[in-house]
Amino acid sequence: MKFVKNRYSVLLGFGAVLLILSFLVRTVLLVWAFPQSGLRLSHLPAIYGKGLIYDAGVALFFTIAYALYLLLLPQRLNNTLFNRVFTYTGFFLAMVILVFSFFAEFTFWGEYSGRFDFIAVDYLIYTYEVISNINQSYPLPLLIGGVLLFTALITWALARRGVFRNSFQSNTPFGKRLLIFAVLAGLMFLHIFLINNTWAEKSKNRYAQELSKAGVYSFISAYLNNELAYDKYYLLEDDNSAFSRLRTLLQSPDSHYLAAGNTIYRSITDTATRVTPNVIMVTIESFSADFMDRFGNTGHITPVLDSIAKEGILFTNMYATGTRTVRGMEALTLAVPPTPGQSIVRRKKNENLFSVGQLFEQQGYESTFFYGGDGYFDNMNKYFGNNGYDITDRLRHKLVDDHITTTRTNIPDSAVQFENAWGVCDEDIYAAAIKSADQKYAAGKPFYDFVMTTSNHRPFTYPSGKIDIPSGSSREGAVKYTDYAIGQFLKKIRTKPWFKNTVIIFVADHCASSAGKNEIEISKYHIPCILYNVPGAAPQEISTMCSQIDIYPTLLGMLHWTYNSKFYGKNVLEPGYQPRAMVSTYQKLGYLEPGKLLILSPQQKAQCFSWNKERNEQRATAMDSTLLKNSIATYQTAYSLFKNGGMAK
Repeated sequence: MKFVKNRYSVLLGFGAVLLILSFLVRTVLLVWAFPQSGLRLSHLPAIYGKGLIYDAGVALFFTIAYALYLLLLPQRLNNTLFNRVFTYTGFFLAMVILVFSFFAEFTFWGEYSGRFDFIAVDYLIYTYEVISNINQSYPLPLLIGGVLLFTALITWALARRGVFRNSFQSNTPFGKRLLIFAVLAGLMFLHIFLINNTWAEKSKNRYAQELSKAGVYSFISAYLNNELAYDKYYLLEDDNSAFSRLRTLLQSPDSHYLAAGNTIYRSITDTATRVTPNVIMVTIESFSADFMDRFGNTGHITPVLDSIAKEGILFTNMYATGTRTVRGMEALTLAVPPTPGQSIVRRKKNENLFSVGQLFEQQGYESTFFYGGDGYFDNMNKYFGNNGYDITDRLRHKLVDDHITTTRTNIPDSAVQFENAWGVCDEDIYAAAIKSADQKYAAGKPFYDFVMTTSNHRPFTYPSGKIDIPSGSSREGAVKYTDYAIGQFLKKIRTKPWFKNTVIIFVADHCASSAGKNEIEISKYHIPCILYNVPGAAPQEISTMCSQIDIYPTLLGMLHWTYNSKFYGKNVLEPGYQPRAMVSTYQKLGYLEPGKLLILSPQQKAQCFSWNKERNEQRATAMDSTLLKNSIATYQTAYSLFKNGGMAK
């Protein structure tokens, strides 16, 4: 930067370093992803061209405040101790943030194969869990020391080249400073109005999309767009037409609608004798179907689940609605499709909804949500507590008022044998659920429990001596411990007097990874689900394509319940059931039928694909008008019902 001998040499030096580091990060991620990405050389111009524009935008956002400072700083203060301290300090702090964000991009990519998104925004908000997780997953002192050392080297290198000296010793006239600031501000505003993160998503290859983005830019974009308005960004039908089609899709031989118009409120009727067992749903963190031997895994890391899959009712063709725990919770508690943006669990005005917990509560059950961490995270306590569930969690944030309308119970230290950043180990959360079940049974109260596990989550740590894979060493170890804990749970409850009248559901919240060659990689949504100990039900496999949202309508059908419903889920075993599933990212809404996938996306776009499950191939194909109308009817009405109070109990 010796040739820049004016007040802006530090600003330009910072911008140059940012662009160089961004280029290197993008290149490393490209090399990392290339073997499984399906990328071609023809993707590179867009990846690097768009990437440069996003990086330039980040540089502008980082430096515009400093540019204003340089504009207003009087010349007599330019070479003073005050300006030197301010400039060196500001440069160093900004570079620390930049370097740390680049490091975080590698770790985030390793977990999600993408640039920062809503997950990163969430992680910034919930600092305790995230900092603890980082500390347990990585050598934090070395990490921070490395970031500071690297930043110091960059600062020293630029100082050696005279970048700071040129700025301090310059005499740049006010008119020239005003012109430079006007140009920079103009470029920034042009960037704001002309460029957005969706520009990177024009490629059909998901990796090409993510690689062309900039991490910091994507983070800010995600922060500003937590919720997407379906009626603003997506294809629409007339509301009456959309609801009419949806009502036809949801109609079944045993149901009739309780009101006309834009509602799905209906009565489900069964004339057989109703069975009312207790129900415990174990929701397994990040558990892909392909972890199990039944679905092709050769590591034999799930002997318990593979065994009970043969004894219970196994859904072999079920798909999660999303890629995050809160999305799975939304599907498993409300039986509704995903809507763009955040899960309903995280949104405002999500109380008193027509939920599974409320339904069981109406039938005299006590519904409880069990979580091994602090349910303050991801708004879980407020959501469950205001939708019919009592709460049992770790209660770390003792001063936080969750504004819940039910009872909250703490898991005491004395009941914890192992704990990491995300909560107690699976054995401990099962122990809490068993203790609660004993108490409810003794009081003569039927119970419905939602148990959320955490052990199958980075840093993949668990109690030592339980399995033959060291704690913290791998995802496979966490999966094997998760399976082991399920075995211990079943061993204990089989001795309980309430076991013979208790259905156990084992289902994943989502898969371990959502990354793939396509915008929505269907195989990355395939999850296992087992209904175990269902009264009078023989072991079987259900191979019909279905969704997480279908679990409770199917179970209640098997138990011969008559009830009113606002669920989008259907009984998979009923005559005339039409196979379909909903899969999504935060912006992409997928509607899946056997051999076909339709994706709705912002800017009123829709794409249709053929899908070969055996080869995991998706190919663009001509639009299927019926599939399109079914997709729009499903997602548009779900958004409308939630926003307008139609999902309330």
